[in-house]
Amino acid sequence: MGDGTKRGRPRDERARQAIHRATRDLLVEGGYGNLTIDAIARRAGVGRQTVYRWWPTKADVALEAMTTQAELDIAATDLAGFLTATFTVAPRYVPVLSGLMAHAQLDPAFAVRFRAEFLDRRRAALIDLVRAELPGVDVEFAADLVFGTLWYLVLTRPERLDAGCAARLYETLRATAARL
Repeated sequence: MGDGTKRGRPRDERARQAIHRATRDLLVEGGYGNLTIDAIARRAGVGRQTVYRWWPTKADVALEAMTTQAELDIAATDLAGFLTATFTVAPRYVPVLSGLMAHAQLDPAFAVRFRAEFLDRRRAALIDLVRAELPGVDVEFAADLVFGTLWYLVLTRPERLDAGCAARLYETLRATAARL
């Protein structure tokens, strides 16, 4: 659950994975606006109450499913790989990412969870790689540069999200490090 509290029985891991898979697939197919708890439950083969028992809203189940997916899709151990994975996986999830970001703008409580559970985790992974590979670079500025570019493109020009963009950002970060 996004709020950190525990309710009801412990989660069945197979049901949780089925719910994540169903949520992810429905988000990719129809976007965040079309996602419903009923559809998630139907696709996952569980009852609605199973979903509601573990997640209070569709935003919370979507957030957990996408956080889990991001950690699987973007598990690179070097900066170039992280950037490439991020910018080549993102186009598949543009409707999801933009929907979650929009929801975060409208729901302050969800915004806190979205930042802590998704945005800050991705940012921390990037900062660790920048710190390890580009000593002396302002890691906060590097993260702002990368994620500012990513979110701008997700929200306004998703067709530009690709490996070429990732490579240009990587070279920009390396050039910054070389000037130090």
